[in-house]
Amino acid sequence: MSLSKICRSIEKHNNFLITAHINPEGDALGSVLGFYNLIKKLNKQATIISDDLLPAGYDFLPGTQYIRRLSKESKDIKFDCLVVLDCADLKRTGGVYKLNLNQPILNIDHHISNQEFGDINWVDARASSCSEMIYQLFKRFHLSLDKDTALVLYTGIMTDTGSFRYSNTSSSTFKIVSELLKFGINVAQTYRATYENIPVKEVALLLKILSEIKFFGKNKIATFRMNPEPFKTKKFSMDLADYVLSFGRAIKGVEVVALFKRGLEFKSPFRVNLRSQGRVDVNKIAGFFGGGGHKTAAGCTISGDFLAVRRKVITKICQGLK
Repeated sequence: MSLSKICRSIEKHNNFLITAHINPEGDALGSVLGFYNLIKKLNKQATIISDDLLPAGYDFLPGTQYIRRLSKESKDIKFDCLVVLDCADLKRTGGVYKLNLNQPILNIDHHISNQEFGDINWVDARASSCSEMIYQLFKRFHLSLDKDTALVLYTGIMTDTGSFRYSNTSSSTFKIVSELLKFGINVAQTYRATYENIPVKEVALLLKILSEIKFFGKNKIATFRMNPEPFKTKKFSMDLADYVLSFGRAIKGVEVVALFKRGLEFKSPFRVNLRSQGRVDVNKIAGFFGGGGHKTAAGCTISGDFLAVRRKVITKICQGLK
């Protein structure tokens, strides 16, 4: 069993470099911080490196001060094992994977599209989140949880299950959450800190994005576009993507939501976020364009003119609706 191999490898090594995917969200943060705590409880050494800054809304998580941004100095970090969490593709770690020259890679993930790039792979598509898998590691090592670890794991599970609304929420998920809540987690406060935190200055941008919604496929497909122009002259503190995608999913009759985001660089590719109500497998759609994820949540990157890119994606979605 891959979990057993992962545990044996953790026992074998003493100094870990921990990372997750670029643009980290709740589950990526919850799993890296949870794994970091696990390694510390085993009296071993660990360093967390991220290719991106900590996203807004997650600074309440205990331990975020240990997450270091990838820099020129990162090449001097000494480690004997690279641990990649919540990441389906090694290159989705950004530049972090380049720090590894010949050390073994532990790949722990729950994405069905995972490429099993590790020397040891523990990929469980049945798990609600990577944070849920880290909880299982604590149990396997017979390590006691604490309030800080419970909070980061709870946040990871909460965000990846859409606050326990998505189909990846199982009875096992609730059993785990039930134990985590015994540590006195303030559920309402955690939800507010994560989701109800849009700065006033960014409301206008959110309204603009929502107002430009387009419908396709007999109103079963909703699309949004986030232009890079506003970000060139103003500094925005958070990614509004989750709010936009949630709005689209809440529209009656909409089966798939697609959000197209382009970076600030000239003619940079579009990052396409896809969400499905379940009828359409957006992991397959994202996979067609070189991306991946889950059946109901996936993403990919596509280069080209916006209208051409959108047309390609809509065509694939329509095929899935048939």
